[in-house]
Amino acid sequence: MNHSGTAVGEQVAFGPLTITFDERVLRPRPWTTAQSAWAAELLAGAPAGPVLELCSGAGQIGLLAVHDSDRWLVCVDANPVACAYTLQNAAAAGLGDRVEVRNGDLSAMVPADERYALVVADPPWVPASDTGRFPEDPLLAIDGGVDGLVVAVACVEVAAAHLLPGASLLIQLGNVEQVDALAGSVASTSGLSLDSTRLFERGVVARFVRG
Repeated sequence: MNHSGTAVGEQVAFGPLTITFDERVLRPRPWTTAQSAWAAELLAGAPAGPVLELCSGAGQIGLLAVHDSDRWLVCVDANPVACAYTLQNAAAAGLGDRVEVRNGDLSAMVPADERYALVVADPPWVPASDTGRFPEDPLLAIDGGVDGLVVAVACVEVAAAHLLPGASLLIQLGNVEQVDALAGSVASTSGLSLDSTRLFERGVVARFVRG
């Protein structure tokens, strides 16, 4: 901590933002600015309402998504350290007055009556047996369970319960096979269906909409 009470971590550029984090939080990956850009595109035509970011880490994806809008942003993450950095990064971006950060389990942190114009999510998607390949990454941020999709399914379920009519979920995964598996596992129960997928250098982002 410095004299002002803020955490002193490493800083990286994320689009026009400067994001602070440390080794307890997943390092912001430059390619994921594409998820923010897609989110901003969708917000231009989305219904009125706030944005929900699930598995927000240091908050960079959601912050960049709303940076050029007047939308409110709610960030949810299970890691209290990540949540503290999100608050710090929101303030640094000049967004502190319209960002709320919640630390805890995804489903418990979003009250039943809340509705959102867009949900963005970057859940852990590495299968538990493969997490040893990424020793530099915090386990909480990458361990997606046996098939890598345990948290991703939870994100879809939360989104399905809280999206406004005409709203979308943008979720980041490791590959198109995971996207197809997620679409197949949740389509019949969530009411959301896969609309489109964009492939990037190190992963994919899928858009789910009300079926």
